[in-house]
Amino acid sequence: MTRRRLNNSVAVALCSAAAIAFAAACGNASKPAAKTGQAARKQAKIQRALDRLTTTEAPGAIALVRDGNRTIRLTSGYGDAEKKTPIRASDRFRIGSVTKTFVATVALQLVPNGSNITVRELLNHTSGLFDVANDQGFIARVLWKRTEPWTPRGLVRIATAHRPLFAPGTTWSYSNTGYILLGLIVEAASGKPIQTELDQRIFRPLHLRATSFASSPHITGTYAHGYLPLDGSRPRDASVFGQSSTWAAGAIVSTADDLATFYRALLRGRLLSPRLLRAMETTVPVAEDPHGGGSGLGLFETGLSCGRVWGHEGTAFGYKTIAYSSRDATRQIVVMVNDSPPPPMVANALERLVDTAYCGGSRLRGKSPKGGAGHKTGYAARISFVRK
Repeated sequence: MTRRRLNNSVAVALCSAAAIAFAAACGNASKPAAKTGQAARKQAKIQRALDRLTTTEAPGAIALVRDGNRTIRLTSGYGDAEKKTPIRASDRFRIGSVTKTFVATVALQLVPNGSNITVRELLNHTSGLFDVANDQGFIARVLWKRTEPWTPRGLVRIATAHRPLFAPGTTWSYSNTGYILLGLIVEAASGKPIQTELDQRIFRPLHLRATSFASSPHITGTYAHGYLPLDGSRPRDASVFGQSSTWAAGAIVSTADDLATFYRALLRGRLLSPRLLRAMETTVPVAEDPHGGGSGLGLFETGLSCGRVWGHEGTAFGYKTIAYSSRDATRQIVVMVNDSPPPPMVANALERLVDTAYCGGSRLRGKSPKGGAGHKTGYAARISFVRK
């Protein structure tokens, strides 16, 4: 029992035994106790939703829920399923395509004419470029040789060997290729590696000490192992997996706390000028999102049962991450499950968890659309055809 809760209990007991003169004090003491009880019930409800993930097929899961200055951190299951090591709320994990919001922020800082049509089309997925993650030969090789190094220009060559999907700016289609090119643009504009720019412009200023741009196969520090289902067999440990194949489209490693800190700083104008933040939040429709979602510049808008949210989802081999915030970032939800791509039962439980944690309800948002913030954004989303 915390000191605050103990004090409340003592105050209530004294009020009950006191004379009429203390009646007012008794009423005042009961209010914090009621609030504490309500918070405990909400936390228990979120924990049950989190546990449903790990009683289906997911090895482990982390949830961070922030409302104003109050933060709830909950976990369920294992960070290392082989050793039966419990997952920790502070564990590091690969965030997949959530990387794109970081890269978009740096790109807008360095190329403030983000209104430049070419850059904007790369940022909001209207370039028409073929998505390198849809090249079957590339994905098969990545899965077969997990630590093989790839170069950004090599990834672009694979993508541009395919015809464009449409004329630039005419419609929308998610493209990892666009963010590989954005990484190259950042390096050309700054004369520095993309990881240096991310570190100097975002990680250090925001004190994101557990966040790094890591293209090596190994995750440093204390981390949750990621598990990848292949060939219909039980999920395999995919923690050692080269990230040069994702590079600026998905190579950041972070924690739930660092992601919440980043999105709060971004949406409250600490990283971009008001003009550039408005540009980032200006969306184009994503027709496949049944919640009327839109694609901004490295940022998606979509709907939960209680209103609109802003953020991104990410799928890396072995990890699924969801990071949503209200527009002013007062309310936030960050969820990670170390099983990716998640099987249908896990995906459904994940949808319910997000809505329960953020909205307080349990109504399912509906099946994740192919596009929008709820779609499969990372390379692991393409595994299904490799498994056939």
